[in-house]
Order: sequence, then structure tokens, then C-alpha cells
Amino acid sequence: MASKLHQLQSKACQASQFVSKHGSVYYKKLLEQNKQYIQEPPTVEKCNLLSKQLFYTRLASIPGRYESLWKELDYVKHIWKNRQELKVEDAGIAALFGLECFAWFCAGEIVGRGFTFTGYYV
Repeated sequence: MASKLHQLQSKACQASQFVSKHGSVYYKKLLEQNKQYIQEPPTVEKCNLLSKQLFYTRLASIPGRYESLWKELDYVKHIWKNRQELKVEDAGIAALFGLECFAWFCAGEIVGRGFTFTGYYV
């Protein structure tokens, strides 16, 4: 256990040295590449304005999203009514989508528990 702690400390030290040596160059390069997204002047007031714009823009997009949701639900209802004409490929895609949703749910549960597996004794 102590050797693993020592390895972790040495790797953290190496990473810290790397960041201190190359961090400012990376920072400047990143800002230069993305300067079209930087608002001038970079003040707290400008940040507050942008956050309010983002919030209200997202709020304004809710009706469009709501309409899209109902279109998707109508499509699912149509598929369900005509399920006799459903192809194996479509059923397979739906099953894979359901499986993926379940897998993401399980992964979220594991992350929420702090990456612990309950019920298993290791």
C-alpha cells in the first residue's frame, strides 16, 4: 500500500512539474485558437450578461423542444399501431436503444455511489 502511495505521489509530482513547465504555453495557445469566442472586455458584468442570455435563450427553446417531443411520441404511437409491419432491423435498433439506456442508468448509479459495487464481495 505504501509503495502505491509513493508511486502516486511521484506521478503527481511529475504531472505538476509538466504543468508548471508547459501550462502557460498551452494556455496562450488555447486562447489564441479560440479568440473568436472571447468577449471584450472580459469583465464580471459581461459574464453575467452572457449567462443571462444563455439562460433565457434556453428557456425560449422549450416550446420547440416540447413540440419535437410530441412529434417523436406520435411517431412511436404510429409505429406501435402498425407493429405487424415492423421489420426485425427496427426492432433490433429499438432493443439496442433500450439496452443502452439501461446501461447508462446502471453506470450513473455506480458513479452516484462513488464507484462502489454493492452486493458483490471482492
